[in-house]
Amino acid sequence: MRVLFVALLLVFASGSGKVAGASGAKGSRFVCTAVPAGADLSCPVEATNRVQSTSPQEEELRNTIIQLREIILQQKETIVSQQGTIKELNSKLARCEADAKSRGSARRKDYSKNTMGDLPRDPTESVEQLGKTMQSLKDRLESLEQLRSNTSGGPFPSELRDLLKRRLSDLESQLLTRVAELEEEKSQLYNETTAHRQRTENTLNSLLERITELEKSNNAFKSPEDFKVSLPLRTNYLYGRIKKSLPEMYAFTVCMWLKSSASPGIGTPFSYGVPGQANEIVLIEWGNSPMELLVNDKVAQLPLSVSDGRWHHICITWTTRDGFWEAYQDGERLGTGENLAPWHPIKPGGVIILGQEQDIVGGRFDATQAFVGELSHFNMWDRVLRPIDISAMANCSAYMPGNMVPWVDSNVEVFGGATKAALEICEDRLFDS
Repeated sequence: MRVLFVALLLVFASGSGKVAGASGAKGSRFVCTAVPAGADLSCPVEATNRVQSTSPQEEELRNTIIQLREIILQQKETIVSQQGTIKELNSKLARCEADAKSRGSARRKDYSKNTMGDLPRDPTESVEQLGKTMQSLKDRLESLEQLRSNTSGGPFPSELRDLLKRRLSDLESQLLTRVAELEEEKSQLYNETTAHRQRTENTLNSLLERITELEKSNNAFKSPEDFKVSLPLRTNYLYGRIKKSLPEMYAFTVCMWLKSSASPGIGTPFSYGVPGQANEIVLIEWGNSPMELLVNDKVAQLPLSVSDGRWHHICITWTTRDGFWEAYQDGERLGTGENLAPWHPIKPGGVIILGQEQDIVGGRFDATQAFVGELSHFNMWDRVLRPIDISAMANCSAYMPGNMVPWVDSNVEVFGGATKAALEICEDRLFDS
């Protein structure tokens, strides 16, 4: 155990060097400085601060090493004391050998006073015994010094190396265990996430299938255009939306069937807004004002009256050339005008809303401007239709789907409680009349 303690002391001691042996022996030895018993053996404050954040295992190992170092310092003092004893024994041995030579080989009965304490009084026996003792002490001292040399300049002693290996093995085992736990948690989390995603996708697929089935059952119209959109309340959340947008246009014709008895004013049958201009095209009857057509936020009043609760066919035409416009009701042209946003092309990429006036593109509706009633066969062309074509549609003698916006079930969405229902417009119109 003393070998282990001295080795540990020399591992952590700093400032040691090799000097000539005190007894004049050949070779190099290590001279260690004794530390007073009450001296502070703790690490400097800076070192202490650096290890405050160590793990509990490292802290335990550090405390064990500090305790071993204290024990080793005590063993160092013992070694120094033993070196003094050896020196004294060497001196006595030299005196005994000199005395033996001067007196010859004769044995004396009356010996002088014992100067070796409890050693034998026979000089011959004393020399032999002292030689053995001296050799034993020298061997022990050389072993200690050799161990000190090996420890300070070479590898750790086997006992310390085994201790450190065990500590490192324990730390490595704990680390591997923690890594395995983290890997297990990661695997479980991944499996749970994958399962949750799969469940979500299955639920969404089921909902989509159900929605498709409902759409097929509800939209079993005789033909794709035989339906109507109902907007029964004056709110800011009931509306329809055309899925298609418009290209840049230099003329247009808009036709539709509508039915309303709302007052004052039927509201906004449709509006088209583009980025930077929410009122690119608007048809509105608001309050006690007549029906108006807005193009690029410019206004023209139309001589139309459709608030009697019956189905009416209306068409509006416009061209950028001189801003010329026409207004038709039930196949008859009731008014014309010009200078409505002349030479302004209709901007592309906007949103067509049925039943609401847009303050921003696709939203910010005002309930007081909402359309109340039913509408159908909303079609739009990028040209001015002939009066004969408009009259044929109004009399149900011909049907012309719009080349820009055709009235088909798949092209119209409803929101906020607005509904789509089957309608054969010409039969329903004859029943109304």
